Amino acid sequence: MALVLLVSQAAPQSSPPLAELYGALGAISGDSLRGNLSFIASDLLGGRDTPSRGLDLAALYIAAQFRRAGLEPAGDDGYFQTAKMLRVAPAGEGFELRLQTGPRTLGVSGDQTTVVSQRPLDLSGAPVYKIANPADLRGAAVKGKVVDLDPARPDVRATAQAAAALQPAAFLEAADDYSGPLVPRLIDAAEQRSIYGDVPRLIVRDPEAIQLLREAKDGETGITISIKLPAPTATPVTVRNVAAVMRGSDPALRDQYVLLTAHYDHIGRNSAGAVFPGANDDGSGTVSVIEIAQALARLRVHPKRSIVFMTFFGEEEGGLGSRYYTCHPLFPLGKTVADVNLEQVGRTDSNEGPEISNATLTGFRYSSVSRTLQQAGELTGVKVYETPNGDDFFDRSDNQTFAEEGIPAHTVAVAFEFPDYHETGDVWQKIDYGNMAKVDRMLALGMLMLADSVDPPRWNRENPKVRRYVEGVRSKPT
Repeated sequence: MALVLLVSQAAPQSSPPLAELYGALGAISGDSLRGNLSFIASDLLGGRDTPSRGLDLAALYIAAQFRRAGLEPAGDDGYFQTAKMLRVAPAGEGFELRLQTGPRTLGVSGDQTTVVSQRPLDLSGAPVYKIANPADLRGAAVKGKVVDLDPARPDVRATAQAAAALQPAAFLEAADDYSGPLVPRLIDAAEQRSIYGDVPRLIVRDPEAIQLLREAKDGETGITISIKLPAPTATPVTVRNVAAVMRGSDPALRDQYVLLTAHYDHIGRNSAGAVFPGANDDGSGTVSVIEIAQALARLRVHPKRSIVFMTFFGEEEGGLGSRYYTCHPLFPLGKTVADVNLEQVGRTDSNEGPEISNATLTGFRYSSVSRTLQQAGELTGVKVYETPNGDDFFDRSDNQTFAEEGIPAHTVAVAFEFPDYHETGDVWQKIDYGNMAKVDRMLALGMLMLADSVDPPRWNRENPKVRRYVEGVRSKPT
């Protein structure tokens, strides 16, 4: 009865009749979420590494659930957006990487280095140059040197493109995360060529090397580097985003799109063969996209705008799937008005304490999306609140990719930090399914409100942190 009263308050804002809206939200079930997640996070899928057979099985399962709901396929191959990529791995023998600063020499092993290159490299004592301002780049400063490229820069891709044109010997990057296993890198060869040219990239995950590079001064760092890189191997692979669409009902607005997304990959197995199940990260987001999609597909009267339901590969390798999508969009980016991305919505045992009937989102004050979700939460008994460190997580999931394209985009979570993150203990048995169902009802109603609103979501232009999104600055060059 409480849900009926809450939904009745939302009815004036939503085009579906009250009975349909109540039925759709009521169809979201903890038992259904448990059933889906116990498969997605099972050992059979081996941790859903990108690429892997387990990842392919998960994609087939997600597509089957979209098909079961009667949703329209949105991919280039039914529900799949197929990505032809290269899996690049360094040669097993002969790799050397040494950094030197003053009397200190630091060796970095091959198992602490990701190589993004299709050709060999041999350097001895090459200077390392750190970019401060891309506008100040000059060939004399960069040519033949190794460029320290900061992946956390908001304009990293445009910076890399500008530097690549000046013929550096290589790019060197400090990974932003050195947890979990190191895996060979997947690349979209055409995209890499357009941004990085044919310049080799080496991404180091050794903690000492990361600290050295992050603390290095801008410009001439005083660091030199020696690299021996035998010709890497490049193996063609096919990976898939999974996408479905519920077409909008308004002739003037149906060609605008609101996205509900999550990543369905995880980090595979450890060196001993134990599975990282990734139940909360991000099996919970994946099955929530499925559950909400199936619930809203019950509506005979669709909201005004179209809603796209999509799950991405390769988030754990740096947002590869979402990046591939924005480079090869299935729907025009200029008509995509918002992305609500889901991460870690299943565990309530946050490191900060229990999170029951709560949800938060990254960049809470960045756009009007947060207020819409707050309103949906007020109507469904979920407190949608601003957490003090929410902005710190804004660029750590697939929402960032869409924000770089000027699209209001946030990641919703119940717990940003929880026990078992990237550990083998992140299992489906530890999920609070009743709470996840409640949060998913809030999200379903919020998606309808976003899709039905008179005006599309807007960035908060008064917030200086979003200026680069408002002004249309892209990390991906056009």
